[in-house]
Amino acid sequence: MNFDAVAGSLSPEVYSRLKEAVELGKWPNGVALTKEQKALCLEACLKYEISNGVPEEARTGYIDRPESVKRKAEKLNDIQVINLPGAGDTLQ
Repeated sequence: MNFDAVAGSLSPEVYSRLKEAVELGKWPNGVALTKEQKALCLEACLKYEISNGVPEEARTGYIDRPESVKRKAEKLNDIQVINLPGAGDTLQ
């Protein structure tokens, strides 16, 4: 099994413990998570949530933004990038 498959098939209890560890920055026994452990736990939580149909609003790290911010973000996504001659040069 690869990481995605394992993360997607976690039990709800294991998912809850991993999520709590990320939130608190430590394991249930009080030992602090390393940066690598925190990153892997967070990735596992996100993959679990996606695989198990957790609504976006309930997912780890979700930020509820006002509609005005959402519209601005959508407009930014619609911007077309144009490569100019001398790419890498800055315009003054």
